[in-house]
Amino acid sequence: MLVFGVVGVVVLTVGAGGYLYFRLNANIQHAPLFAGEEGDAGHEVPDAFGRTPINVLVIGSDSRANPEDCTIGGACGEGANADVNLLLHVAADRSNATVMSIPRDLVTDLPGCRNEAGKSVFKARRDMINSTLQGGPGCTVAAVRKLTDLPIDHFVQVDFSGVIKMSDAVGGVPVCVTENVYDPYSHLKLAKGTHTLQGMAALQFVRTRHGFGDGSDIRRASAQHDFLASMVRQLKSAGTLTDPGRLLSLADAATKALTVDPGLAGVTKLIGLGEDVQKVPSERITFTTMQVVEDPADTDRRVIGPNATQLFRMIRDDRPLTGDPQAPAAAPGPSATATATATAATAPATASSTPPAAGPARGSVTVVVRNGTGVTGRAGAVADALRQAGFGKGTAAGPAVTAARSAVTYPAGKEAAARQVADALGLPADAVRAGQGASVELLIGTDWPSGTAYPAAAAGAGTGGGGASSGGSAPAKPAADPSAALKGADALTADDSSGCTKVGDFKTVELPGYRGSMTPVQAFDRSKDVPVSAP
Repeated sequence: MLVFGVVGVVVLTVGAGGYLYFRLNANIQHAPLFAGEEGDAGHEVPDAFGRTPINVLVIGSDSRANPEDCTIGGACGEGANADVNLLLHVAADRSNATVMSIPRDLVTDLPGCRNEAGKSVFKARRDMINSTLQGGPGCTVAAVRKLTDLPIDHFVQVDFSGVIKMSDAVGGVPVCVTENVYDPYSHLKLAKGTHTLQGMAALQFVRTRHGFGDGSDIRRASAQHDFLASMVRQLKSAGTLTDPGRLLSLADAATKALTVDPGLAGVTKLIGLGEDVQKVPSERITFTTMQVVEDPADTDRRVIGPNATQLFRMIRDDRPLTGDPQAPAAAPGPSATATATATAATAPATASSTPPAAGPARGSVTVVVRNGTGVTGRAGAVADALRQAGFGKGTAAGPAVTAARSAVTYPAGKEAAARQVADALGLPADAVRAGQGASVELLIGTDWPSGTAYPAAAAGAGTGGGGASSGGSAPAKPAADPSAALKGADALTADDSSGCTKVGDFKTVELPGYRGSMTPVQAFDRSKDVPVSAP
């Protein structure tokens, strides 16, 4: 939750007084980045100009293992769940960023995890993703990696007390609510309108679930986005952090609240991350929530929903979710731009022999090519082209199909391999999808009646169509429309201060002395003896 504050104030504090370096450095705790029994955290792929994006998993822990957190309330003791999971993606050119919430009640296939000594600390199972923190933050990283197929470069874990200290240090975070609201479970009580939240009130707000929307974790994530967007505006506003005493208090509180991976374990490394995040304008920071639907087996839980894989793909492809999706990444200089454009424009319409952008080695990927065009010999010709481009020798034509649109389908765990095939042939990112078979399959639809490169790639190579390349520079990426990826994702940009967090009109809470459930507004009216959280 504190990543935006941390990266900003640590830069300013250390810059203002280098002698504080050792004090802040000693505050930071660290743990291994990846604890999964199989695989790793993944690796970023440089763009055509050698720049790489950054993915940071921000974990909000509900641990009350120390006395300070125990005073907040709830059961004290060892053990923790990932109450909040936010994936921060900063674009390779640092022009935009995405913050994607992963609901804590998402049910998915979780990996087994080990500690540094190799001892099993978490058994593989299908369960809520928040339970993975019981195996340490590296286990949560492994679960998010498995869910999204996104590389995770770093994690930042924050405890309850950190939210309180941070909100105090910035002088409070302004929020707005649409109606009177009282959630007796988080103890948030606010009158309709705008309030500046500090201390416990800030924690109550970001933890509130029953008070907002339909009382689900999705609505809580939306409220957290409102809070974080307001905090970003506070940190970026002129004069907010000019007081040296407040600045030191903020940096001290932020670093004490953190556990990070070794790649961020030090003030210097946090400064580097801070400088990258500070480059992104508020209007280009998008907060969103991965799409989920009700679990048919348990209505209190959620499973991955439509469009979520498209959202993951937009992030993986380093696409902005705001502004013009067709705008190319800013180049480091005119010569680099000219080289990349010339290479794309002269790309031949054949399967690319250029080394793949990401994923397993081509030689380990065997593809079943299925002809859906009705044109004799299409599957064999494309299979030959794929083998010549370095794909597995077992790549061959399979049974014919009926298909209007070309696609690459994959079984569980093979999405990266399928993306290799799509990239080689110039198929668009949304042509890669989960399939029913046991192999990676290329379906040649009636939209691709001839040739060994997808026609949209050959026709649009000079304008980001994703055509094959025989040169050393990567062609521009195809245009991508974020509207499909954001459908049902509740998106908000950090500069948007026009709205208020919506208080729910569902009967989500109960009060002592009253029979039955009631709305948060009714609970407010019936709890006149309970003080408000903030004036």
